[in-house]
Amino acid sequence: MIGFIGAGSIGGAVITGLIKNGFDEDKIVVKGGRSNRTKLLCDQLGFQMVKKVKQLADADVIFIAVGATALDNVLSELKEIVAGKLVVAFTGSASVTHLKQVLGSDAKVAHAIPNTPVKVGAGFTGITYSSDFTDDDKKKVASIMGYTGQLVEVPEDQLGILGTVAGCSPAFLDVFIEALSDAGVKHGLNRQLSYEAAIGMAIGAAKLAKQSELNVSALKDEVTSPGGSTIRGVAALEEYGFRNAVIKAVDAAENE
Repeated sequence: MIGFIGAGSIGGAVITGLIKNGFDEDKIVVKGGRSNRTKLLCDQLGFQMVKKVKQLADADVIFIAVGATALDNVLSELKEIVAGKLVVAFTGSASVTHLKQVLGSDAKVAHAIPNTPVKVGAGFTGITYSSDFTDDDKKKVASIMGYTGQLVEVPEDQLGILGTVAGCSPAFLDVFIEALSDAGVKHGLNRQLSYEAAIGMAIGAAKLAKQSELNVSALKDEVTSPGGSTIRGVAALEEYGFRNAVIKAVDAAENE
């Protein structure tokens, strides 16, 4: 049995990714908040919904997916049932040190930052474990999160930037896809076909980059024939600061 506290944007995405990709909904218990969001998701997916944190007592692994302002209140409630459990917090400010300080030595804790593609089983989640997490504990968390995509362990001082690169960038890519679609419409494609072409390209290019032995620079070179249309487009991206704009977007997202 696994438990969730919070089923908002990230919590709901992870729960959806788990169930849609084969995790047994009967083994998921979710403690909802004051809004009707958890109930609506429960009606769609069929997991068990509870009203109190203490009702997660039978869960072996508990995922916390609440905002920073609600985190300490949740942890204080969770402290009563946390002995022997694995606790994974998705909240950005939930450092391993802070989780340990509030929950005490009885809890093994982890800090993770998923991105929204977990919802379709194509997510990328960075995670940092407390020192008392055993290899078997890590395997248990990985076996759960594996339903949602890739899970990568990193030192906690790298978790923030990894979360920015993987977590904020879906929005950056959405802006790029929208811009490509606008360009297609400008040159005569209908909107739906233009979106399909841009999205299909993004999926295919990402899959090729992941599976190829070549790095992305070499893959770019394969498409840019001398004097061709692609290299003219790449030159225009450079002229108008595309590369710098991406770096500055990450800088802005990373700096509070």
